[in-house]
Amino acid sequence: MQRYETQRRRTYIVRLMTAQLVITIVGMMVGYLLAHMPGVLSILLGALVALLPQAFFIQRMGILHAKRGTQGAMHLFRAEAGKFGLTVALFVAVFVVVPPSNPALFFYAYVAVVLTHWLTPWLIPKHANA
Repeated sequence: MQRYETQRRRTYIVRLMTAQLVITIVGMMVGYLLAHMPGVLSILLGALVALLPQAFFIQRMGILHAKRGTQGAMHLFRAEAGKFGLTVALFVAVFVVVPPSNPALFFYAYVAVVLTHWLTPWLIPKHANA
């Protein structure tokens, strides 16, 4: 049973990341049409600010590992706090070091990638007990 759950989690994560990659690529194409290369860079930065903390959370929680153990709520809170801190640090770094030329495209990309989680239940197979 544990092996099935691990495989199901991996499938979910792979499908989520694929959907987020597709959204990022489509956004980069739209950004190119609207603002050429500076628009593409803004979209890419927004997507990275959303994706890197998510990857940190997935790694920290051990979601893809078969033997997760009994991690409990405290482990979840620590992983989520780290994700939040990394998100804040990335926002600061982007706006201080490499300010996006089009902040609207930056935030559109960030929100689109973050909200992809709401669409992923449609990406999971309906036969959960198979």
